[in-house]
Amino acid sequence: MKTYTARGIRALYLGLLALLLLAAPALTAEYNSGVTAKVLKKTSVTGNNEKITYPVTDKAEVTAMTVDLAPGAETGWHKHPAPVYAYVVAGELSVELEDGSRLSFASGDAIIEVVNTWHNGKNSGQAPVQLAVFYLGVEGTANVIKPGPTDILPRK
Repeated sequence: MKTYTARGIRALYLGLLALLLLAAPALTAEYNSGVTAKVLKKTSVTGNNEKITYPVTDKAEVTAMTVDLAPGAETGWHKHPAPVYAYVVAGELSVELEDGSRLSFASGDAIIEVVNTWHNGKNSGQAPVQLAVFYLGVEGTANVIKPGPTDILPRK
C-alpha cells in the first residue's frame, strides 16, 4: 500500500479544487435540460478576510450537518480549527466576532466561516434559522471548540 505525505495530500486537494473551479462552467453546461447551477459565493478569504487555508493531514474528514436556531437562540461563543462553510436554508443569522464586528446572513446566503476566531451566532428574528453546515476537518479533532476558563471573550 502506498503512503502519501501530508504535502502530497495537500497538493492533491489543491489540484482537485483548482480542476473543479476551472471546470465549473463546463460542468454546468453538461447538465441535462431543465437543470441549472448557480454559484452562491466564490472567495479565497473567510468572513473576516483571513486567507482560507486547509489542514495538512492524511486524516481528512468532511462532516455535513444541519444546525437549527430557534428565535432568540445563540450558538454560544466558539471557534473552528478548520474551514467551515454553511448555507442559510431559512431565517436570518447575525454573527458577532471577537473584535466586536458583526456579520449578517439571510436565507439563500453562503457563509465562509471564520477560522480560529471566537464568534457567536444569534437568531435575532421571529422565525427559526436553519443552516446546512460543512466542516473540512481532521479525524479525531473537534470541529467546534468552546471557550475554556482561561479564554478571554468579548463582554456584552
